[in-house]
Amino acid sequence: MSDAVSHEVDPSSDAPAEPRRGRELIAATKPFQKENRARSWFHVFETFGVMAGLTAAIYLAPYWYVRLPLAVLQGLVVVRAFILYHDFMHNSLLRGSTLAKLIFYPYGVLVLTPPKVWRQTHNYHHAHTAKIVGSHVGSYLMVTTDMWQEMSGKERFMYKLIRHPLTIAVGYFTIFLYGMCASSFLRNPRKNWDSAVSIVVAFGLLFGLGFTIGFWNMFFVYWLPLMVATAAGAYLFYAQHNFPDLHVQNRGEWEYTRAALESSSYMKTGPIMGWLTGNIGYHHVHHLNPGIPFYRLPEAMAAIPELQNPPTTTLWPRDVVACFQQKLWDIESQRMVGYPKGT
Repeated sequence: MSDAVSHEVDPSSDAPAEPRRGRELIAATKPFQKENRARSWFHVFETFGVMAGLTAAIYLAPYWYVRLPLAVLQGLVVVRAFILYHDFMHNSLLRGSTLAKLIFYPYGVLVLTPPKVWRQTHNYHHAHTAKIVGSHVGSYLMVTTDMWQEMSGKERFMYKLIRHPLTIAVGYFTIFLYGMCASSFLRNPRKNWDSAVSIVVAFGLLFGLGFTIGFWNMFFVYWLPLMVATAAGAYLFYAQHNFPDLHVQNRGEWEYTRAALESSSYMKTGPIMGWLTGNIGYHHVHHLNPGIPFYRLPEAMAAIPELQNPPTTTLWPRDVVACFQQKLWDIESQRMVGYPKGT
């Protein structure tokens, strides 16, 4: 089964005279929340089956130059599996299934996104994305040019560090192991106990697999794919909310549907990368209605005219560089800008 659906608008469809907003637009997306349970289970078994096959292939491959591309591919399949977990946590995939919970909760712990803190921070992110103040929980910190002028040298350094490409590249340590797990457990050990479990599992697998199957087997089979997955996931999330055409709203004037359509990018990908990323490139559709299963996001975009002209980015190097150049929100020009010279 293919996840991809053409998002060309049907010329015979009757587009509304005025673009819909607010509840009316959200209501237009609700038919796409309907889940095909058989299709959902197909994608679960398909994805985890591919992961199992790649694990065996990496372990059995005799040469490092064969293992390396397989491990990178495995890392991207881990991203796809994470999107399934992400949808399950949104109740858009296999809602209420005990078996799905038995699959996805351990998976969340394994990939350093424990269910408790993920649900807290990600739900907050959906409810507050692209607010000038208050959008940093579950996302990358963003400040205005005026706020930047008031920040101390230490605060500016930390801000730059959080948004630095290297921080994203080593997201396994910075964003997931520390940000998602260690900091949440230290903040509230009783509430976020599964964050500690995730850390214990991570180190247990590193050392346990290293001793039992050997360092290089552990490296290619387990650690490198997870490093690739966390780096890719960290960048995808960054680019979905830090791109040249981003619009940021004042907290008092913030409106949900505008945040979804103007503050979440549509990332164009080919069918292979679309499969590997679980259609998360249709991020504006997902933010408008997180109850839509990942495999119906393209269908919703194709059917609803208001979703067909989103701010767009790609994974081409020029667009990656352009996304990383977006640092501060300039209220006067109503756009993202870089750091002022000399700061």
